[in-house]
Amino acid sequence: MPRHKWDPQTKATVVLQGLKGRPVADICTEHEISQAQYYQWREQFMKKMPGLFSNTERREQSLARENSRLKKIIGELTVELKKINGWSE
Repeated sequence: MPRHKWDPQTKATVVLQGLKGRPVADICTEHEISQAQYYQWREQFMKKMPGLFSNTERREQSLARENSRLKKIIGELTVELKKINGWSE
């Protein structure tokens, strides 16, 4: 059997097929990998899953802080512009 270099997307697809209930033997035959290889990929996949969700939460918090900061700057600039042009509401 020739050696393949598998990209992360393909590995994830193979693992997800197994997690969805497809028989591992069928998956391995189709992709020409050993069952041991499948279980190694599954283990790697499962170890990295919690990080996926924590990164999303941190990113959302970071974006919310940045959004608040930008709104404050816009508000301050609007007040300054009104002072300069003599506008009032």
